Amino acid sequence: MKQGFLDKDAPMTDEKTGKKAGDVTMPDRLSTNPASPFHNAELLERGVGVLFNGVDRNNVEEYCVSEGWVKLAVGKTVDRHGNAMTVKYKGKVEPYLR
Repeated sequence: MKQGFLDKDAPMTDEKTGKKAGDVTMPDRLSTNPASPFHNAELLERGVGVLFNGVDRNNVEEYCVSEGWVKLAVGKTVDRHGNAMTVKYKGKVEPYLR
């Protein structure tokens, strides 16, 4: 069905920002580590995806949009404390809700 101008199922958008009603602004920095000050369990439960240099990555441990970097898990390797070993890559970071 084609959505018309007065379609009741059409998403409501804000005229100034162009965002849909109910959209959440993604934080500049987010971490999956509960010990980190950038950890947001509520947001992570909703499901966060990250496009890094145009590729959807599913092994991102932490990201920062303003500085343009992500920390990616390296396989199943862990350090002596049981935390995933990570590598920091620089590039274009675009987080989104799944």
